[in-house]
Amino acid sequence: MADMKPTLVPGVAFSKRVLVDEERCISFMGRENMVYATPRMVSDVEYACRDYLLAHLDAGEDSVGAHVSIDHLGATPPGTEITIDARIAAVEKRRVTFEYTVRDPLEEVGRGTHVRFVVDMAKSRERIAAKRAKLSAQIK
Repeated sequence: MADMKPTLVPGVAFSKRVLVDEERCISFMGRENMVYATPRMVSDVEYACRDYLLAHLDAGEDSVGAHVSIDHLGATPPGTEITIDARIAAVEKRRVTFEYTVRDPLEEVGRGTHVRFVVDMAKSRERIAAKRAKLSAQIK
């Protein structure tokens, strides 16, 4: 695996905007109480960080999430645009740690850290195939 690109350094920041549609909201408390769901916030943060990393990786590389910590601080109703502001906090070999905040137009609604590992997709396929084979053998 190639070394990280020199553009991938602590302090580099980026933003992504996401429209909170009904699919991103909880529905179990009824329509009037629909708000941005924590698992969807986590997913949006993960994809924002992955998309950012892809621009800095070599062909055949991608990244996988390894850790997320989140404080969900406020309720955001559907139809509202949120902004994910993230910055690289640390780069250690293949491990990239992000710190992020999530804001709607009125307030900060989330914050935390997210760790991703840069992976070689061919090597990942081999490891996953080997695990599938072991699992299949275990079931028989």
